[in-house]
Amino acid sequence: MTELFISALVTFFVAIDPPGVAPIFFALTDGSPKAHRRAMAYKSIMIATGVLLAFALGGRYLLDAMHISLDAFRTAGGVLLFLMALEMIFEKRTERREERAEKLTEEHEAHPETWDDISVFPMAIPMLAGPGAIATIMLFMSEAPTMAHQGVVFAAVGINLLLCLAVFLVIGPVMKFVGASMAAMITRILGVILAALATQFIFDGIHGAFMAS
Repeated sequence: MTELFISALVTFFVAIDPPGVAPIFFALTDGSPKAHRRAMAYKSIMIATGVLLAFALGGRYLLDAMHISLDAFRTAGGVLLFLMALEMIFEKRTERREERAEKLTEEHEAHPETWDDISVFPMAIPMLAGPGAIATIMLFMSEAPTMAHQGVVFAAVGINLLLCLAVFLVIGPVMKFVGASMAAMITRILGVILAALATQFIFDGIHGAFMAS
């Protein structure tokens, strides 16, 4: 159980990527009132939690309805996470997020009298509860045979979302402390870790498929 918790905690940390989403949240809420920033922080975390819970509880039924085996999904999920890891290592994921942030910032500058609701898009989806996080929670839930194991998975994702919330609420000092260079370095290190975890998912899926045949 401890191994499952540590593995899930690290994988969700990499998939959700608090160091990567923090600068985006800061850019999208820069200059806005504290009340608006706080509201966006709480709302984005709540929506992301709901999305991940929905896939965690209903993902297995979705796979069964589409006649997709767990081994096939495990392999496909591993490939998806590996591609995401490559984007993190070469900073493509960060560039795409920054482009979304710049677009929303330009829209606000055109209408400065209002502050956009960024909680659903892009913060909750796809930055917090993106394809990587959704695939991760479905993978871990498929490997959780008991309620206790499922609780461990929920605890791991919950800790990461609470970490994101804490960072969002104190985003100003955090950005001054971390800096762009440090955030880029952390993202690349996490990308390497995610690549290794994704490879393991692929190996497990292929092994399970061959053992079943």
